[in-house]
Amino acid sequence: MRRLPPLSSLRAFESAARRESFKYAAAELGVTPTAISHQIRQLEAGLGVALFKREARGVVLTAEGRALYPALREAFGLMAGAVEEVTRRPLRRIATLSATVAFTARLLVPRAAHFRALNPGWDLRLHASDDPVDLEAGEADAAIRYGRGFYSGLEAVPLFADEFAPVCSPRLGVRRTEDLANATLIHFDWRSAALKRSMPTWTKWAEKARLKELDSRGGISFNDESSAIQAAIAGQGVALLSLTLVAAELASGSLVQPFGPRLEGLGYHFVFPPGAATRPAVSVLQRWLSTEFIPEMKGAEQVAKNRKPAHL
Repeated sequence: MRRLPPLSSLRAFESAARRESFKYAAAELGVTPTAISHQIRQLEAGLGVALFKREARGVVLTAEGRALYPALREAFGLMAGAVEEVTRRPLRRIATLSATVAFTARLLVPRAAHFRALNPGWDLRLHASDDPVDLEAGEADAAIRYGRGFYSGLEAVPLFADEFAPVCSPRLGVRRTEDLANATLIHFDWRSAALKRSMPTWTKWAEKARLKELDSRGGISFNDESSAIQAAIAGQGVALLSLTLVAAELASGSLVQPFGPRLEGLGYHFVFPPGAATRPAVSVLQRWLSTEFIPEMKGAEQVAKNRKPAHL
């Protein structure tokens, strides 16, 4: 590697040569004329040549100085231009949205590209977790939570309500409620104790359907919704699932809802820290969600402060 003199001494020389003055070079670089003189003497000593003639009326470049100056002028000009170009470029901004694994995979991922198209200059980061993130600590800018709309210490905008019904692969040939007697039931175990008490289960569904003989507790159980959905798609049984999360499969025919009744679920809400509605990241996320899911969302004025414990 080539050894070069200190950059500070080269910079002092370039400025002094361009301005033909140690005094003006010192003003440009924010140092004293003595410091400029010292830097140039060090450069001359290192090179073994004189770069300036010191005269009563100022300084004049020597032949060696005139040979060195054009290359340094070009080099520092290129560096200044590169720095200006970098600082002129807009910084990429990132909006982070947290949601459950199933909601992220099934509803947000297919719509992620539209976020970029809707918000030029922004990148989207999807944080998939069934555990609630600490929004106040900045783990995400906002989140989608599932519950009754009360999330302690957060503000919430309603997105949409949910319904549950039996769904299965059409390959199973399940068409009537009587067919459930010979079918495997697929269960999803809710992690939240509060949700376990209020969410639809096969037992609650059987009561509403008046199927007293149905073994509503037997079958296959999963601890996450995504696995239960995949099992239903694979034809492993009949699952009591969120119609929101399997809307695409119902539309494509890979899953069918052979019969009712439907059970009411809870609701999805867009949540964020108090007073954060006008933060740029929260605003672009809400704009995206309102475009994708609920055109009737009216923005921050619909926000309600929460005082009760969160469900998720």
